[in-house]
Amino acid sequence: MAYDDGNVFARILRGELPCKKVYESDFALAFHDINPQAPVHVLVIPKGRYVSMDDFSAQAGAAEQAGFLRAVGETARALGLVDGGYRILANHGRDAHQEVPHLHIHIFAGRPLGPMLDGGSLPPDGSFRRG
Repeated sequence: MAYDDGNVFARILRGELPCKKVYESDFALAFHDINPQAPVHVLVIPKGRYVSMDDFSAQAGAAEQAGFLRAVGETARALGLVDGGYRILANHGRDAHQEVPHLHIHIFAGRPLGPMLDGGSLPPDGSFRRG
C-alpha cells in the first residue's frame, strides 16, 4: 500500500482538519478518535509518512522510532491510564482492516476490554497455521 498524502491523518498533521489533541512531540501526535470504540479511544500517529508498522520499522531512523514509542507511553500517562490498564493496537493492511494508510496506534481504555481475539476464530489448541 502506497502512502497517500490526502489521507485524513496527513491532513490533520498539516492542520487542514481539526483534532482533539492529547499529546504532541517532534515525532508524534495523539488525539481522540472521532468514532470511539471504548470510553477512552486515542490514536497516536507518527509525524512522518509511514503507511504501517512494517514501513515504519524498515524506514524510520532510531530517534524517530524511539520518539514514536515514547509518545505512546506519554499519551497513556497523560490520560491517567497506567494504573487501570489499557490496550494498544495497530492494524496492518486489508486483512487487519486498516482503514487509513498512515501508521496509527489505537489506545483503548476506560472499561474491562475482554479477550483480545474471539476464541472461536482460533484453533482449539491455540496454534496458528500459515498458508
